[in-house]
Amino acid sequence: MTDTDTIATSKLLPATTGFEQAIDGKQVKLFYLKGKNGMQAAITNYGGRVVSLLVKSANGKMVDVIAGFDNLKGYQQSSSNYYGALIGRYGNRIANGKFKLDGKEYSLFINNAPNTLHGGKVGFDSKVWDAVQPNEHTLELTYHSADMEEGFPGNLDVKVTYTVTRYNSLEINYEAKTDKPTFINLTNHAYFNLNGAGSGTILKHIMQINADEYTPVNKDLIPVGKVASVKGTPFDFRAPLPIGDRINDDNEQIKFGHGYDHNYVLNHPNTQVPVVTVIGDQSGLIMKVFTTQPGIQFYTGNFMKGDFKMKGDQPDAYRTAFCLETQHYPDSPNQPAFPPTLLEPGKVFKSVTLYQFERK
Repeated sequence: MTDTDTIATSKLLPATTGFEQAIDGKQVKLFYLKGKNGMQAAITNYGGRVVSLLVKSANGKMVDVIAGFDNLKGYQQSSSNYYGALIGRYGNRIANGKFKLDGKEYSLFINNAPNTLHGGKVGFDSKVWDAVQPNEHTLELTYHSADMEEGFPGNLDVKVTYTVTRYNSLEINYEAKTDKPTFINLTNHAYFNLNGAGSGTILKHIMQINADEYTPVNKDLIPVGKVASVKGTPFDFRAPLPIGDRINDDNEQIKFGHGYDHNYVLNHPNTQVPVVTVIGDQSGLIMKVFTTQPGIQFYTGNFMKGDFKMKGDQPDAYRTAFCLETQHYPDSPNQPAFPPTLLEPGKVFKSVTLYQFERK
């Protein structure tokens, strides 16, 4: 196991001392990753959270593109915002906290009334994962979720591997196995600002999403069971547009989400062609997202309220970061028309997502 303190890291990364604490008998730590072309990351095994991601901007300066905290306490106090966290067992919402499987109804904890959100009361975001760092580029996190944890059936073994690649990307590989049929939807809830964390709103970032359709929701942000065309709506990012261009439109869906908080149906999910491209208007940084997942949740920090002091003593102010959570669709266990999220014994769930960075 690599001693991460020996890896040469930027002074812009938080210190390990802010994360060294035991929770429920397990040790929380901060791990540093470094790519061959200079990109650096800080990740904690508390919730598998991406704490920092340093990328060189167009002017040659290193920019931390992740909104987060420089200590464990910050993440614990802001737990309902899921900053940087791994999400499971089921990312996004499950309607009324219930689903049926093999004729049996399962009830989950209602933590986003009237729904279950991001795994329930104590999801994967609040667990201390077992961590192994085989080299300076890679961090392997594993977690055993016991049968009926948060109401989900099956003993589930999850492995998530973070890699900072030579191509200036953060690659996230997900794997999971179960001993009983269960539903699963794993993702990461990183908050991005390509101008640098704490630099202001993300409304002038330029966004392009390779999706002709999205899943409309009701007032509780549960999909209504169909997909709809983005054409002629504020959700049409097929051509590059500023994020804030139509975020305040008089549109029912925008009002339900208090901005963008919706799942896009990706045209061609793969690891060769980006499903999303974002450009920081000040930094000139370009982020391209690649994924094997069928959907992506675009969220514009609508519930960031400035309640918490983040890195650099900056508040988590309204819409100062955005999320692109690669995923299956919300409420899929109750939506038979959506791509299935059932994992069965003997099968292995696998997915991969990459956040790749370039300079204009």
